[in-house]
Amino acid sequence: MEEEANKRKAQLEKMIVCVAVVGHQNNPLYIQSFTDADDALKLHHIVHCSLDVVDERVNNPKKSAPTLNETFLGLLYPTENYKVYGYLTNTKVKFILVTTDLDVKDADVKNFFRRFHAAYVDAISNPFHEPGKKITSKTFAERVSTIVKSFGMSSTG
Repeated sequence: MEEEANKRKAQLEKMIVCVAVVGHQNNPLYIQSFTDADDALKLHHIVHCSLDVVDERVNNPKKSAPTLNETFLGLLYPTENYKVYGYLTNTKVKFILVTTDLDVKDADVKNFFRRFHAAYVDAISNPFHEPGKKITSKTFAERVSTIVKSFGMSSTG
């Protein structure tokens, strides 16, 4: 029984707690938390704060920083309990990932963003979706949940 509790704890330590899609004008298009409702406001705040870091990296590129044509922004900033990663599409739409896994590999995060970007493209390609409006597609939400669950499994394995 103790072994099962340790497995559960390890799985929780390597978990995506929030994903967000933010428009090119910093308007939230989709935010989904995967934790208790108590944390939702805190996670929204973390996502909002990360937009400043994204803007700083895009508008003030350093030679050591990723080039502008690279979409994966990497680790935006760590907090005490979370790590925040960013991704920028060619249309300046930002994807934000908040995870409790403090030892996450960049390859796993890049793979997550690649799959998340594909789901996003499918969602906005819907002829009934209005560009610049919130993403309300249930199919998109289900695909995001599946991608998030698979991220947790690949990290623990």
